[in-house]
Amino acid sequence: MSTIHPIVVGVTGGIGSGKTTIIKAFEDLGVPSYIADVRAKELMNEDKELVQRIKQNFGENVYNNGKLDPAYLADIVFKDKDALKLLNSMVHPAVRKDFKSWLNKQRSKLVVYESALIFEHGQENNFDYIILVTAPVELRIDRVVKRNKTSKEEVLRRINNQMPDEEKANKSNFIINNLNNNDYKQDIINIYNKIITNN
Repeated sequence: MSTIHPIVVGVTGGIGSGKTTIIKAFEDLGVPSYIADVRAKELMNEDKELVQRIKQNFGENVYNNGKLDPAYLADIVFKDKDALKLLNSMVHPAVRKDFKSWLNKQRSKLVVYESALIFEHGQENNFDYIILVTAPVELRIDRVVKRNKTSKEEVLRRINNQMPDEEKANKSNFIINNLNNNDYKQDIINIYNKIITNN
C-alpha cells in the first residue's frame, strides 16, 4: 500500500512572536502539529544515544537525577557559539528522524511543524509551505519576560542570535502578524483554505 504524505507546513518566527498561538489555531481546525522545540527537549531525556553524546560533550552535570537540566545547558551554549553549534549538530538529526517517523503515521491532508530556526538551519526546502509569524520587538520581549520570568537583556540576546524577520519574510509563503488580538484566526483560515485548494 503506498503512503501519501501530508502537505508539510513549517511555522517559524523569532522568540516571542506567538508561534504557539498560531499552532493552537491550526489544531482547532483539526491539523496535527509537531513542535520541534518540545520534541527536542523530550528526546534529550528519552533518546539514550543522544543523552550519552550530550553527557560526553557537556559533562555529567547537564543531567540531574537522570533528567536534563535545561538552565545549566542553556548557560553553557548561549554564551558560546561553538558549544551551541555542537549541541545543534547532535539534537537536530535526532529531531529530523523523530519527525519523519511521526509524519509516516499521519493521515491528515496537512500537518504543521513549528520551529523558530527553520531558516537559520537551512531547513526551508523540507517544507511545502512556510508561514512566518511576526510581532513588534517590544511586544515579543514583553511576552517572553512574562512567560520565562527572564530579563529583557536575556531576551534581546536571543533575538539578536536569530535571523531578522525582514530576511525571513523574503523566504516565506505567508506572513502572520500576531498582535494581541484575534485577527490571526481569519488569516489562518484563509491560509488553510488556500493551501488545501491548491493541492
